[in-house]
Amino acid sequence: MHFAQYFLDHSSEDLRLLWSHTWLSVVPVVIGLLIALPLGWTARRYRWTYPPIISITGLLYTIPSIALFVMVPPLLGLDTLDPLQVPIALTVYSVALLVRVVADGLASVPEDTVQAATALGFRPVERFFKVELPIAVPVIAAGLRVAVVSNVSIVAVAGTIGLSNLGQLFTQGFQLSTPDAYYPPIVLGIVLCVLLAVVLDLAVVGLNRLLTPWRRAVPS
Repeated sequence: MHFAQYFLDHSSEDLRLLWSHTWLSVVPVVIGLLIALPLGWTARRYRWTYPPIISITGLLYTIPSIALFVMVPPLLGLDTLDPLQVPIALTVYSVALLVRVVADGLASVPEDTVQAATALGFRPVERFFKVELPIAVPVIAAGLRVAVVSNVSIVAVAGTIGLSNLGQLFTQGFQLSTPDAYYPPIVLGIVLCVLLAVVLDLAVVGLNRLLTPWRRAVPS
């Protein structure tokens, strides 16, 4: 197949783009989760904060990705093509997706479980990390799967503004499609994006299984 030959002919460059695309997809989700945890906990702990927190963070996801990529540098004093503009923008999207997930995940913890932990002497912070958060992991993991796969798609858009990732393959395909259509880099970009999304999704599933061993226990 032509795209396979294209990959072999440009393997070092394609692998560099794949690596760049991978970390741009993963790092913002990790940072976004770290930000979403206290926000989600606050929305769960103080019920009156739930509507404004969820509404405001949810609105962030409605900002078009191209617009956000363009807005980030001047707002933060970065250069036009600063490598940080993409992870910062994607962190915003990740927070928008994960705050509701964290809040709903913590809400799924049975109240009697929380009360039992309190009765056993767990302090609020200890109870959160040792009881509430582990039980909420499956719900949060479902949100992480959506966030990481969405990021793989959104990162590709950044390739259209000149930043290094698999999206540049689409730009190359468009530039080489003169006068006749030239599909190998475009098809290769699609294939690598899909494979990356599948691998990252499976990684989140595996992490979920690792963190929730009790869900695999078979009743005797």
